[in-house]
Amino acid sequence: MNWRQIFLVLQREYITRVKSKGFIWATILVPVGFAAFIGIVVFISVWESDVSFEIGIVDETSQVAESLVELNAARYINYSELPVDSLRAMVQLEQITGYIIITEDNITENRSLELIYSGSGGIQLLTSVQSDVREVIREERLRRAEVSPEIQAIFDTRIGLDSRRLTREGIDVDDDTLFFSVVGMLMGIIIFVAIFSYGGYITRGVIEEKTNRIIEVIASSVKPIELLTGKMAGVGALAITQFGIWIIAFLGLSSIAGPVAMSLMDQQTQQFDGDLAAAQAELPFFLDMPTIETSLIIFFIIFFLLGYLLYSSLFAAIGSAADSDTDTQQLMLPITAPIMIAYFIMLHTWRSPDSVLSVVSSMIPFFSPILMITRIAITEVPLWQISVAILLMLITFAGTMWLSAKIYKVGILSYGSTAGFKDLLKWVKQ
Repeated sequence: MNWRQIFLVLQREYITRVKSKGFIWATILVPVGFAAFIGIVVFISVWESDVSFEIGIVDETSQVAESLVELNAARYINYSELPVDSLRAMVQLEQITGYIIITEDNITENRSLELIYSGSGGIQLLTSVQSDVREVIREERLRRAEVSPEIQAIFDTRIGLDSRRLTREGIDVDDDTLFFSVVGMLMGIIIFVAIFSYGGYITRGVIEEKTNRIIEVIASSVKPIELLTGKMAGVGALAITQFGIWIIAFLGLSSIAGPVAMSLMDQQTQQFDGDLAAAQAELPFFLDMPTIETSLIIFFIIFFLLGYLLYSSLFAAIGSAADSDTDTQQLMLPITAPIMIAYFIMLHTWRSPDSVLSVVSSMIPFFSPILMITRIAITEVPLWQISVAILLMLITFAGTMWLSAKIYKVGILSYGSTAGFKDLLKWVKQ
């Protein structure tokens, strides 16, 4: 192969696409969308609703209403002296949101209470009222049973579980399984989307050049294998450029979002009566992220590139065999099926990364780009499994490259009709 020719094809492919409006808009809109997402999450996390709901309490036992008022004086008001008709009128006039009648049976016979209300507040109001009423009635039952505060404290105590992960080197470290499960899922999804997106770039590019007859001019001075390699390298460089910009934007926005969110939290701290711990608990997870190891990023790049190379050669072959975008649909199934299967297995791998299905599937070359990086992020994957996956992908890439080059060589100069699978088989045998 003539590497100078490959570089010229790479350069043309890269410069043409990097200047396109589609690339520019996509590169800009993704960070903007991410910034909007951060803004929305921070806003929801730190902003208190100014809508208040007042619930009237009619306590026929004279034991529970005051406990509810002490629990949340802004929500519960003791209206035990008022008749029920007056409370119904107050609800209709929107003077209160609703009312609850507490009877002796609710305490002694475990009978459900009824909330009569206007319908405002939604599920959040219903669940919080249910929780509050359950708590005060439970306390009243314990008081009547003369259970001592010490015994109550024993049963109220929740046993926590702080997990720490023991590394292969014998060091126990903080267990951030939940965070890295999300990271693994996101990495798998990114590779899944990237394979389709950049593979589609190659397919459409080949079809456009065939349609405009540009391919005939290029093919007269460049060998098909050099043209195919240059195209794949050019779009690969485009992908690296775009991802590089997005990563820089992500890091920049994250560094800005932290101080902004903390500033907003400082303004809202009085909402928690000075309880800083409660305020910090409201922080979005990405403002206090664990450190992502360099090895994980390196493995992500490796599996991203290998996955791209493996599939992009096949996408180029499909583009060379078709005369239009619509004609490619009938040929896409053998390529898209493995990617979709890998995606659905990833949903299982996310929950059980060490199951037989996850382990075996992650070493199948067409599944490895998505599944192996998901496993690496979530669990301790033996180095031999990673090595086997990479080796098998390299071998498979050599095979798909040979297969695609055979199809590409004939397909780029074929016009008039889309080739079927029988035609592709003939081209491979030539």
